[in-house]
Parts: sequence; C-alpha cells; structure tokens
Amino acid sequence: MTQTQSKDSKTIDTAQQHHEKAAEHHDMASQHHREAAKQHEKGDNKAAAHHAHAAHGHTAQATEHGVEASKKHANEMSKQKSDRSA
Repeated sequence: MTQTQSKDSKTIDTAQQHHEKAAEHHDMASQHHREAAKQHEKGDNKAAAHHAHAAHGHTAQATEHGVEASKKHANEMSKQKSDRSA
C-alpha cells in the first residue's frame, strides 16, 4: 500500500467509497496521460516523463482501491452467508 493510499484508507469505510476513489484516480491518470501525450508532441520529454510517472501512480492507487473494494464486498457476502446459516 502506498503512503497516499494509507491516508485515503483511513477515511474509507465502504466498498462504494473505494469504488469512488478508484474512479477519481483513474480520471487523474487519464488527465496525466493526455498531458504526457501533449508534452511528447511538443518535444518536452522531461515533462512527458513527469506526467507519465504521475499517471502510473494514480493507476496504482486506483488498482489498490479496487482491491480494497473487492475485499469489502467479499466480507459483506461472507457476513450475509453466516447470518443466513445462523
């Protein structure tokens, strides 16, 4: 888990919140990819690399939130199964 992810997770309690965070990070990654493409077209490889790196970080965070959401869903399903069998 990344340092930023750890900060995000402290305030996130539900799968829905993790899905929302994942979507936000995917949106930010998309913006950075677009900017990287623009900078590459201009010949500014340093700026393009910066934006590509930022996009990668946001993609990793989105993936982590997706995994956390899946865990929340699995826990809820497990809880529902044990409630039904009790």
